[in-house]
Amino acid sequence: MLYTEWVVKRRARTLKAEQPGRGSLVAIGNFDGVHLGHRAVIEAALAEAHESDLRPLVLTFDPHPAQVLGRGMRPPLTVLERKVELIERLGADLRVVVEPFTVELSQLSPVQFARDFVVHLLGARVVIVGENFRFGHERGGDLATLVALGEELGLTARASSLSGDSAGPYSSTRARSALAIGDLAGVARVLGRPHSLSGTVVLGDQRGRTIGVPTANLGGVAEALPPHGVYAVLVDRVVGDVRTALAKGVANIGLRPTVSGGFSLEAHLLDFEGDLYGAGLRVHLISRLRDERKFTGLPELKAQISQDIAAARAALSAARPDPLALGAWS
Repeated sequence: MLYTEWVVKRRARTLKAEQPGRGSLVAIGNFDGVHLGHRAVIEAALAEAHESDLRPLVLTFDPHPAQVLGRGMRPPLTVLERKVELIERLGADLRVVVEPFTVELSQLSPVQFARDFVVHLLGARVVIVGENFRFGHERGGDLATLVALGEELGLTARASSLSGDSAGPYSSTRARSALAIGDLAGVARVLGRPHSLSGTVVLGDQRGRTIGVPTANLGGVAEALPPHGVYAVLVDRVVGDVRTALAKGVANIGLRPTVSGGFSLEAHLLDFEGDLYGAGLRVHLISRLRDERKFTGLPELKAQISQDIAAARAALSAARPDPLALGAWS
């Protein structure tokens, strides 16, 4: 994808070269989780861009500004690659600009950010931001600042509208709260899809093989985790930009107290045989089967795993790949 090849200045110039003289409509935000509220904003922006003959762009930042500025941050709902993937699904002509967030960028004044970056580099004619949007040195600019600057720069700026359901507005905070208590259905109601975890298969202690239940141990997981426990999951294989539905499965997230194994995220893939070491996987959390607990020994653990597998098969029986995912589960 382009976001792995270009910093924003190169990409902005590339966009201008592709369509010289054509202005942009830019939606700016972190878009963590790309939840239903984010999707509504981006889809509305796309429609407006098409009506106004503007390039539709989404601007986001990486790393998260809070991380760079030392304010601390929680694990994301979506890592960068997943975020860009989900946004780009919303429109064939939608382009995502990922600006590397640096201390130097944070020191730009509000007028420098709006004039030099948003208008001159991205060619923005319309900018859509969240109501709490802050920008510029020491977060000195807000929506009112951007509106005022826009009058000088030939830019229209406004806040995005909120959307939600009977439980309230869709938000990343709401998704996190549901995830923290293991309410996967609640998470999916906000995201519009299951929450997923991604990483690389690493060598574990191979204890699962000794009881006939081999597992893929996932390392490098950066996304927010649910409570420790056992989950019915759908697993995609990820090779570069290609994602393919691999198998249904049962995942254990936790400390493996029966064998004092320490923390792991490991998944047993149903009806699958093969070597996955080094493979990139994405694990979609579909339902929570039970809490993690300590058993008297491996025979009791093995019997429980058999019950978990049966429960997972039942929970996943109707699962089908999402057509929008182009061959992946979700």
